[in-house]
Amino acid sequence: MMSDEEPLVRKYSDSGITTLTLNQPQSRNSLSMAMLEALSGELEAIASDADTRVVVLAAHGSVFCAGHDLREIREQFDDQDFQLALFHQCSKVMQQIVSLPKPVIARVAGVATAAGCQLVASCDLAVAADTARFATPGVNIGLFCSTPMVALSRNVSRKHAMEMLLTGEMISAVRAEEIGLVNRAVDEQVLDETVYGMARTIADKSGHTLKVGKEAFYRQLEMPLAEAYEFTSTVMADNMQANDAREGICAFLEKRKPDWQDS
Repeated sequence: MMSDEEPLVRKYSDSGITTLTLNQPQSRNSLSMAMLEALSGELEAIASDADTRVVVLAAHGSVFCAGHDLREIREQFDDQDFQLALFHQCSKVMQQIVSLPKPVIARVAGVATAAGCQLVASCDLAVAADTARFATPGVNIGLFCSTPMVALSRNVSRKHAMEMLLTGEMISAVRAEEIGLVNRAVDEQVLDETVYGMARTIADKSGHTLKVGKEAFYRQLEMPLAEAYEFTSTVMADNMQANDAREGICAFLEKRKPDWQDS
């Protein structure tokens, strides 16, 4: 049992990797307003934390995240202002993940549904236990997963996204890997090894380079081809002036490990 003093989101940092763990297993780690505000606060702090190079988003318990807290929503059926504030807060958190100047890896064990599936899709990378399952089941309860649709449709093809949204059916981790919702579906016994192995590999890179690359990736996605090439050419030319680019190139040519300055 958790005490009342335990945080909604636990935070642990080690060797440049910060793990944020959703910590309400008794409510299936649902995204209540309080949970969303706690997660938003942690992401805001990490954004300016020079010691964090990679973020792992995990969950305590057998469910990764069941989406919005339907009991909370039922209590506020007649308060449309609250409903709008809730969905705006959720959208803010998803955009914070995308705009965070550090890569974010979802570590998924268990079920991720509705806004929980949206949370996985919003992360830059995702690794799931092969026992994990995913769904956008809002259609089953008369509340179409419209905001989860935004992240889902930017990660998988239109027809795969529409199949999940229109049927509301669960898909396996293996199927999620096939359609691109997660990077890897692995045996649960090697989930942490896979997630933190990936995180350590990324954390070993220049923090400045990761920031530049992540920002450029999401910006160019929405551009026409010629505009994307014009934009990324400028990004690369600017990146070339960074200390870490010069150090990295010299280290490669001199066959030594680079000494990153994160600038």
